[in-house]
Order: sequence, then structure tokens, then C-alpha cells
Amino acid sequence: MRPIVRVADTRHHIYADAICSMMDEASKIRGTGIAKRKPSYIRDKMSEGKAIIALYGQQVIGFCYIESWENKKYVANSGLIVHPEFRQSGLARKIKKAIFELSREKFPNANFFGITTSAAVMKINTEMGYKPVTFSDLTQDDAFWKGCQSCVNYDILQRTKRKMCLCTAMLYKSNKTNHP
Repeated sequence: MRPIVRVADTRHHIYADAICSMMDEASKIRGTGIAKRKPSYIRDKMSEGKAIIALYGQQVIGFCYIESWENKKYVANSGLIVHPEFRQSGLARKIKKAIFELSREKFPNANFFGITTSAAVMKINTEMGYKPVTFSDLTQDDAFWKGCQSCVNYDILQRTKRKMCLCTAMLYKSNKTNHP
């Protein structure tokens, strides 16, 4: 059996709790911040067709979702998670590529960004054409930064007036001829 990577929809709502648990566990293991999301938020992303899910049989093994900011000028591919048993298998790369393509389809003129503390995600983003940038190059939408409040490192972000944190900011500038 091979993992299936696909656009999530309402049929996948049953996995929202497990996805949130995977995110929470990954945060604890890494000792770094991951913004917490509620199962209802994850279900909303699935219902909107703004999420990619990876399944192995009936088990959820990966997930990522789309969020847009500043009237669709910026798009974040957020919440990338891979079940520990499937890490270093190339699954994260498949999910990132799928969410990127879905983002380009839904938001063809947007700039894509992410913030992460994961070296593996930084490597994948770099391979896809993302460049490290300062936080000032990202959306300045307060709603985006509010999403960081549940992260253990939020105090750093506040103290630096959103100029830096432990995360690395990465940006892919829209150009319809660019494809990773």
C-alpha cells in the first residue's frame, strides 16, 4: 500500500482531531513553536478545498493547508505535518508540492510564504524556489500574526515588534513562468 496525497474535503473531517494531535506532538518533540489550530479550523480548511491530506489506508499521515492575506496578495502554506513513522520518506515534499500547486491554482497572482523552524521544510522550500526573507517582506496583516499567539515563542515576536522570531521566513515571489 502506498500513501495517497490529495485535496482534502468534507469526507476527511473525521481526521481533524488526529491532525491537531500530530501538530501538538510535533511541537512538544521539537521543543519549538507550532501555532495550535482547533479541529474546527482544520475542518473549515477541508470544506473550503484549501488543504492537502495524506492517507495510508484509513490513517492520516500528513496534512497542510492554505491561508490567504491582504486581499489574496499573500498566501501561506501552513501547518505542514507528517506522522513520525513517515518522516524522511519524501512525503513532506509530496505534500508541499501538492499544496503549492493547489495554491497556484486558487491564487495565481499571489506571493507564497511560510515561516518555519524545521530544517527539512527550509530545504524543501529552497528546492521549490522560496528565498529566506525578513519578516517585513511578509504580509503585515494583523490577523496572520495573531495566529502566532498560540506558539510558545510568541513573546519573542512581540518583543521584536514582529521583526524576528525563532522561525525563518521564506518567500516565493509570484511569476507565472516559475514552477518548482
